[in-house]
Amino acid sequence: MTDRTDHEATDVMPDLGSEVFGDAPAEAAAAPAAKPPRRRVRRGSTPAVGRGARVIAVAAVLALVAAAVVLWPRPDTITVTGSFSRAVGLFPGSDVRILGVHVGKVLSVKPEGDHVAVAFEFDAKYKVPADAKAAVVAPSLVSDRYVQLLPAYTSGPVMKDGARIGLDRTAVPVELDRISTSLDDLLVALGPQGANKEGALSNLLDTGAKNLKGEGTNIHDTNHDLSLALSTLSGGRNDLFSTVKNLQSFTSMLATNDTQVRRLNTDLANVSDQLAGERGDLAAALKNLAVALSETSSFVHDNRTVLKTDIGQLTSVTSTIAKQRNALAETLDNAPVAISNLQNAYNPKSGTLDTRNNAAQLKDPALLLCSLITGPTGTGNTQLCSTIQKLLKVPSLPGGAGLPLNLLSPVPSDPALAPAPAGGAGQDGESAADVRGADPTLGGLLGGSR
Repeated sequence: MTDRTDHEATDVMPDLGSEVFGDAPAEAAAAPAAKPPRRRVRRGSTPAVGRGARVIAVAAVLALVAAAVVLWPRPDTITVTGSFSRAVGLFPGSDVRILGVHVGKVLSVKPEGDHVAVAFEFDAKYKVPADAKAAVVAPSLVSDRYVQLLPAYTSGPVMKDGARIGLDRTAVPVELDRISTSLDDLLVALGPQGANKEGALSNLLDTGAKNLKGEGTNIHDTNHDLSLALSTLSGGRNDLFSTVKNLQSFTSMLATNDTQVRRLNTDLANVSDQLAGERGDLAAALKNLAVALSETSSFVHDNRTVLKTDIGQLTSVTSTIAKQRNALAETLDNAPVAISNLQNAYNPKSGTLDTRNNAAQLKDPALLLCSLITGPTGTGNTQLCSTIQKLLKVPSLPGGAGLPLNLLSPVPSDPALAPAPAGGAGQDGESAADVRGADPTLGGLLGGSR
């Protein structure tokens, strides 16, 4: 193997060397066979054989991927089996629809005992509710029928491949032969071999014809009035339904509060039993009430003139009170405070109203105003008080005299507190002031004699 490879390399190199390097010296061809020249390849170049192998490999990989994508099995359709009581006019290839839109086809129709198994498929891109129903629809008497899936999907789980729809979720149309058979059975039941065997049906029709003879107008009016009544009900259907809804709410409320309702019924029953036990007293009370009403009626009748006058005067009084309601309200608000102050100021020992008098303020009007501005705590507007004192500064009288306070009439609350008469005038019964004694009646407000 080694010798063969070396000879092959020796035979090929001269040609390749002349092609690659161009003007190679002639001595390279006469090189000894023991050391064949190495193959020299220009950088960046690729042999033709290796390049083709790579292209073929890439193409093969792409072909395999495309085949896998195309041939890989995937559920493009959903297959479902439905159980129907019968499948008249339904064949393989019949349409499967959703909301009347074609989405699939029927695959097979096979009887299974007392029902028919219909296998059908539809496109997987259409979603169908997991609990959907299937119905065989006949657009007309002669056209092909199709399977309708309903309702349309809105949300929730979807029907999976291989699902089965039971008899309780399938429906088929009524066949015309069944209608004709039922009608024939009815006619036979009413015919000579049935209900009219003894002529009962004929007698019924004859009696009905005699009773309705000449009543066409009345029947017409009845039907007209009935239509008007139905129209009225239709016009007030909102109110009617609202009433029914309110009744439903009321009954629901009663059901929710069943315990309280039962308790109320029990209490009402107890009250009824109590009234039944005292019916004698109630009868007597009602009898006395009747007598009192009779006497009141007689009194009003006999004294209606006086009552009219009294009511007129009462109206005048109430009108005056209504006009003076603000004053009455103010009086009622202030009267408790006034009475309390009167109680605090009254001296029961001397029978007088004791008050404090600050005579110094009469000499200084600014002091009086400041006391009103600053209040009892002296924390009011002191700056304004200072200004008033500057403006109302009382000048000093000649000789240091003040206001003639001695000209005021003294009214002492106790004779013992009366000032002694000057110059012994008291001995002669004359005094500088008229001293009054105590008044326990407070000017007659408390009653009694002074």
